[in-house]
Amino acid sequence: MTHTVLAFLASIAPLAVALPIFGAALAFVLRQHSRAQRTITITALSLTLLFEITLLISAATHGAQVVQLGGWEAPFGISMVVDEFSALMLVVSTAVSLAVLVYATAQGMADGDEDGPISIFHPTYLVLVAGVSNAFLAGDLFNLYVGFEILLTASYVLLTLGGTAPRIRAGITYVVVSVVSSLLFLIAIGMIYAATGTVNMADLGLKLGELAPGLQMVLHLMLLAAFGVKAAVFPLSFWLPDSYPTAPAPVTAVFAGLLTKVGVYAMVRTETLLFPGERINTLLMFVALLTMLVGILGAIAQQDIKRMLSFTLTSHIGYMVFGLAVGNVVALGATVYYVAHHIIVQTSLFLVAGLIERRAGSSNVDRLGSLAKLSPLLAVLFFVPAMNLAGIPPFSGFLGKLGLMQGGVALGTPVAWVLLVGAAATSLLTLLAIARVWNRAFWRRAADAEDPEPRLLDALEEGTTTAVATRRRTLPPTMVGATAALVLLGVALTVFAGPLFEFSDQAAESMFERTPYIEAVLGPDAFDGYVPNPGNPETVGGGR
Repeated sequence: MTHTVLAFLASIAPLAVALPIFGAALAFVLRQHSRAQRTITITALSLTLLFEITLLISAATHGAQVVQLGGWEAPFGISMVVDEFSALMLVVSTAVSLAVLVYATAQGMADGDEDGPISIFHPTYLVLVAGVSNAFLAGDLFNLYVGFEILLTASYVLLTLGGTAPRIRAGITYVVVSVVSSLLFLIAIGMIYAATGTVNMADLGLKLGELAPGLQMVLHLMLLAAFGVKAAVFPLSFWLPDSYPTAPAPVTAVFAGLLTKVGVYAMVRTETLLFPGERINTLLMFVALLTMLVGILGAIAQQDIKRMLSFTLTSHIGYMVFGLAVGNVVALGATVYYVAHHIIVQTSLFLVAGLIERRAGSSNVDRLGSLAKLSPLLAVLFFVPAMNLAGIPPFSGFLGKLGLMQGGVALGTPVAWVLLVGAAATSLLTLLAIARVWNRAFWRRAADAEDPEPRLLDALEEGTTTAVATRRRTLPPTMVGATAALVLLGVALTVFAGPLFEFSDQAAESMFERTPYIEAVLGPDAFDGYVPNPGNPETVGGGR
């Protein structure tokens, strides 16, 4: 009976991609009927989330499951793989996407769709979610490339919604960088296929080890560079702070939460499945250190809340690379947990930034003040995820960083200790950047601001304004509710930290072993004499 249920769940795993695609098609057909379009998109994402939760439960209980599309067996066909890590990423990404969609829908309804989502937003948004899900499920490099291209194509449209000059300029930079990274990825795929005759990742996990070390390193670095651009690691993160803040608040929030994490996911898969061992761990440690420090120093220098959050976004990608570079189960398990934490918390903060801009008329801290008096609820919605991002105990940000540092201490090399110091310094500087926003935007009197926003002063004085201004400065309950739901989800990561860390360690151990993934795709006889993860055997079986 259990085997039958597992086989059924595996066979319908593509629904995680198909449901958003079908929803997008139907939403596009109903583009002239806004109410029906909104209903379709929210329903499609809700059903997708429920389905993905069943996949997560199944993966946690029974490990990796595979569906071979079209009946073609691996490595010749297209494999879609659901293991612990991919299932967790599916659930978290879709939950965040659903909350942002509700927020965006409420914003559009409140504004009469003047500056909010237009008819093309809903189908494009669902296509974006489908691309993200396809990337997480991909069992071969080319399907991973297709997932990236689906989500990037949708992101081009979402980034330039409204057609304003700043959005077009930011969109040009974003498109150029994305095309270059995708071209590099495609070239790497071609070279890997020429060298091994396959692009199936489980098959590559066996065959890449037979190549000459020099060729392995070239292919390794090419993939890492392509994914590094998408994940926005230093020095490949220059494009992000100028691209994200110009988009509408919901678009910025979902980009910040999801797009870079797909790049991180691809890096984790590459390092653990295709190129196990410690060949470039030292390089990754320096990349992680520079990503953390350069990003957070940029955040401290910003006056705009959205730009500050964009820099903290790039900075905290460094923590995820930290766990990958340390290369043991404890650190990688903490990375899995930290990725889920960061998706939720970073998205929450960008949604709060949108609420601040709507209520006060600006997201520039030089023009803000008295927000705690104007809207105590808004202050709470900012404070909780901000402290979470800064890593203040007992929030999940602290727990994730603590797990990463435990992994670094266990490694114990001089470079690891330097990385630990850099991680601690980054956490303190994050708290400084957050405290600066809190003190100036929420505690300071609006009258003391350098250039106070007139809408903020009007709101504090409860003066009369036009109907449009009144409508735009109020906070629709649904927008606040969607934001509050994400904030509470971030708190839940703390409340349920114990079982979540157990699950994360289970996912990390499976990735380090490689055996569960490869045998699920290629069958129980796949190794035929190969030793799982020969470059790093001492890391298997570690625990917290």
